[in-house]
Amino acid sequence: MAATGWAQQFPGGTQLPGGFPGGFGGQQGRPGSSTASTGSNGIDDSTKVIYGPKSTRFMLEADIFNNRRKLYTVDTTMDDVHRFTYVQRSQNQYQDLGTLGTPMRPVFVQVPDQLGAQTGYYVFSPYAYQTMGVRYFDTKSPFTDMYLALGGRNQNILRFDFSQNVNPRWNLGFNVQRFTSQKQFGTSGANDPNKLLAQNWGFLGHTNYRSKNDKYTLLMHFINMNHSFDEQGGVLPGETAEGAPIIYNYTGDALLRSGDPLSRVQGPHGWEIRNDWHVYHQYVLDQGFQVYHRLDYRRQKNYYRDDTLSLNRTVTLPDNSVRVFYPSILGDTSRIEQDARFRLVENQFGLKGVYRRGGSAFNYRAYLRSRIYGQYTRYNTSRTAFNEYETRRAETFLGGWLGYYFPDSLSQVTAEAEYQVGGGFRLQGQFDSKFLTAGYTAMLVQPTLLQERYQSKVYFWRNDFKLRGYNYAYGKLNIRYKKLRIEPGIDYYLLSNYTYFDTNAVAQQASGSFSVLRTGLGYHLQLGKFLTSGQAYYTLQSRSDILRTPPFFINARLQYELLYAKVLYIQLGVDLHYKSPYYADAYMPLTQQFHLQNRQQVEGNILADIYANLRVNRTRLFVKLTSANIGPVLGLLSPGYFVAPDYLQMRRGFAFGVDWYLFD
Repeated sequence: MAATGWAQQFPGGTQLPGGFPGGFGGQQGRPGSSTASTGSNGIDDSTKVIYGPKSTRFMLEADIFNNRRKLYTVDTTMDDVHRFTYVQRSQNQYQDLGTLGTPMRPVFVQVPDQLGAQTGYYVFSPYAYQTMGVRYFDTKSPFTDMYLALGGRNQNILRFDFSQNVNPRWNLGFNVQRFTSQKQFGTSGANDPNKLLAQNWGFLGHTNYRSKNDKYTLLMHFINMNHSFDEQGGVLPGETAEGAPIIYNYTGDALLRSGDPLSRVQGPHGWEIRNDWHVYHQYVLDQGFQVYHRLDYRRQKNYYRDDTLSLNRTVTLPDNSVRVFYPSILGDTSRIEQDARFRLVENQFGLKGVYRRGGSAFNYRAYLRSRIYGQYTRYNTSRTAFNEYETRRAETFLGGWLGYYFPDSLSQVTAEAEYQVGGGFRLQGQFDSKFLTAGYTAMLVQPTLLQERYQSKVYFWRNDFKLRGYNYAYGKLNIRYKKLRIEPGIDYYLLSNYTYFDTNAVAQQASGSFSVLRTGLGYHLQLGKFLTSGQAYYTLQSRSDILRTPPFFINARLQYELLYAKVLYIQLGVDLHYKSPYYADAYMPLTQQFHLQNRQQVEGNILADIYANLRVNRTRLFVKLTSANIGPVLGLLSPGYFVAPDYLQMRRGFAFGVDWYLFD
């Protein structure tokens, strides 16, 4: 239940490939079955009071949608409590710019999760609550979850969740989150008015209702995210105080100059606001015939402004060489301002149902999906004049889904097909059993709206790109021997008409096809109170000029568990992570896109986090030494390394957090 654990702890819920060993793949359960899960393995929670984890349960829309009567209890175990950042929660399969709240991208290639054109602005999306990760509660008493993480180096997260049943069939709840981080370089100290780097407000309001006869079910929620980020462009090189060779360090200046809030001069600044309304409801005509409707209304605004453009066009490095940050600028060079506004209305109407025969079951779904959307973009041509352009479209899709569940209650086969009227399709199939998970996906999908068209004072393109092709096959074995669990797996991608951003940060499309092969091994071994677990992947690809992936990727954990004074449960451990050196994509703040670069390798160092997770009753705490091996100690440890071009891994810091459940 790793996916559930992510959803409980944070907004977000970045989707990981199902074929990854140790990832989020696995069995989905039978339609109509009634199950419960505590979220992860570990010390069981037990209580003699009336209200507690067992009286507070939640459901996910995906289970109701697929006719699975599956309820989950809130996670009271200590596992992964210390993983407070979004990169850590994704098992390091996402990459940011080294600090909480900075733009994120997936490390490995991903297959689009749906047909139809998308806006193309995605780097802040993991920080928002996700529609399919929303928990709909059924509580016997008011439930409150208060979470605080003081992440070290001024990275702080505060979250408050509340849910309560109005009556036995109707529940209301909300989640609120606030996090901030501060700049690690390019400031004049603690009193610098520009020291704030990223700040985020997240809100989720949700409700669910079922009728007295259980024929009608309603799920509804509203998501808001307000995320702002001061762009720094990376850190300038400098010389360490210890006299080591020239490296990049945290005391250096930033590539991009900050503005002056006292004189209302705005430095490089990115901003995203999104509002998502979602409604799902269904009515059971008969067990074999259910009608359903899903509605989404989405508004998103992405904004960028730099009133110090004349200072940031070029950057003089310490060796007196000049680096061009922005390409040639048309017109006035003192300021750049741009915002893109996206609107979407999506409806899905369908018929679904379940048939049972003996110990087996058959599940089906047929649907019509329609999308109406527009992206309106405005950019300045001078300090006060603006141009604008707009893309408006309507899309229609026809789809069907089938599932067969074997009598052994552990094996199932599912298949789905969707066709976009006028072009594009998606075919998916998956087989799950006790020992094997395997599947295949084929897609033809449109490029993003931003890849098709973009205009500003810096960049201009209008592309007539072909549909992108994805063929993805995966398999994973689930092998258990006594206390050892091993999950060898393989992922194969064949990518056609691949779209990317080149070294000039301009959208391009490659002709033809190329392949990516990734093999992996997940493992988990528990010997008494000692645990070791992890994942390792090796990637080969036929083209590395347009897609950059680290050949080796490794996560590892060593952990020891003990009980102190009969009431305090403790986990002591170390998390290790490693990626091979590679030319990872650089970040262009103007377009909010990652793009190819050939000038700087990143990663190549082991990252170690030392932690202690603690639990007293239902209160969970953690203390953690982050980046324990980053920073000079007697000249033995690494002074630092890059996690993205021009951006350093966060240096050593001390983090503390508490997660407090209240059930009455």
